[in-house]
Amino acid sequence: MSSIRRSDPRTRATWRWGGAIAALLVVQSIMLAGLFWLLANGSHRRDAERGFAEDCRSLATLSPEVRRVELREMLAHDIHRDRFLALFAADGTRIDGNVARLPPDALRAGSTVATITPTELPGKTSDVARLRTCAMPDGTRLLTGVDLDNAEGALRIIERSLAFGLIPGLLLAIGFGLVAGRRAATQVDAVRGLTERIVAGDLDQRLPVGERPDSFRLLCAHINLMLDRIQSLVIDVRGVGDDIAHQLRTPLTRLRARLERGLREAGDVAAFQASADAALDEIDQLLGIVAALLRVRELEDHARRSRFAPVDLARLAEDACELHRPTAEDRGIVLSCDIDPVAPIEGDASLLIEAMSNLIDNAMKFGPAGGHVALLLRQEERAVVITVTDQGAGVPAAERPLVTQRFYRGRHDREGAGLGLSLVKAIADLHGFTLRFAETGSAVSLVGPG
Repeated sequence: MSSIRRSDPRTRATWRWGGAIAALLVVQSIMLAGLFWLLANGSHRRDAERGFAEDCRSLATLSPEVRRVELREMLAHDIHRDRFLALFAADGTRIDGNVARLPPDALRAGSTVATITPTELPGKTSDVARLRTCAMPDGTRLLTGVDLDNAEGALRIIERSLAFGLIPGLLLAIGFGLVAGRRAATQVDAVRGLTERIVAGDLDQRLPVGERPDSFRLLCAHINLMLDRIQSLVIDVRGVGDDIAHQLRTPLTRLRARLERGLREAGDVAAFQASADAALDEIDQLLGIVAALLRVRELEDHARRSRFAPVDLARLAEDACELHRPTAEDRGIVLSCDIDPVAPIEGDASLLIEAMSNLIDNAMKFGPAGGHVALLLRQEERAVVITVTDQGAGVPAAERPLVTQRFYRGRHDREGAGLGLSLVKAIADLHGFTLRFAETGSAVSLVGPG
């Protein structure tokens, strides 16, 4: 059982995560303890050296006789007997003070730790002190120092305190590291398990977030949003595939039957030519469906935003009207355009005129014969509105959420492939416009930032 547990990838991950976190915390604790000890030790040394420098400066300004008197007074005021002061001649002979001999190590530059022989500490023949020597103006040498017994005791107390505090700290760091490692491994394992189930085809799986999410749970929430988007795209792709198969099956079946009948029944070149022409018309319709689908897909990917430039909507609206005016005249429809000047917008001119053209074409197709179609361009307070109206009943309220879906055709729509308003909706979304249907009547509007 133990061998199985050791070989479990989750267990190994737990130990790796826990070991890494614990090692980091242990190193941090040791470094902090060492830094504290160095600061404590260095603080004592710096204080001692400042005192040594002050002794050298103050005694160097005095005459030899006054210097000896001042030295004795300084020793008399040292009630704790932890200071060492002595004057030595150039040959090393003691002149005055509480140190019997000048230690050889004390002749080095700066302060040093050396063993001395005190003269005024009964029962003590040697002691360890931090010392410094400095030359006096008359050629003598001043030895100044401080007993390290108290300092060493304080440092030992600090060392013991650090040791007593460090040991439970290290144990706590190891325990916390293992717990944190186990938690991190569990979280990572949850994401890994989720990805395995999604790869297996279960797109409904989501990560738990909770009511008060931490950083990892917030990441889980973002992953869930990403999965929602992926699932929506997969459903769209599946739906498009089903729609394509459904929409192309009937035209292809009709095309095959037409060709088969033409080959079987055509008695002369003219009849065969007519059959071929009809087949070409069917093929052109199929190619139009495929081209429209590819165009909608391109727009939904927002691949054309990089080509946006300032666009004059008023001029585009006039061009759209001029483009459809001959067709309107042929159908006996009055096409009017009421266009106000508006501020330029960032967009793709060819796509925007295509959206207007689709709306005008739908209005002429589904409006009453010999009716009136109008295109209006208005600048409102914070928006620009493009509206196309006809004299028909408009899109029924129940069908409005459906008419922008691919291949949807209303009850009275027997022409086209049902992609016109899907394309208009894609162009509107690309430009930040909203496709809006009037509550009553047949007005359809594109409302965008202006």
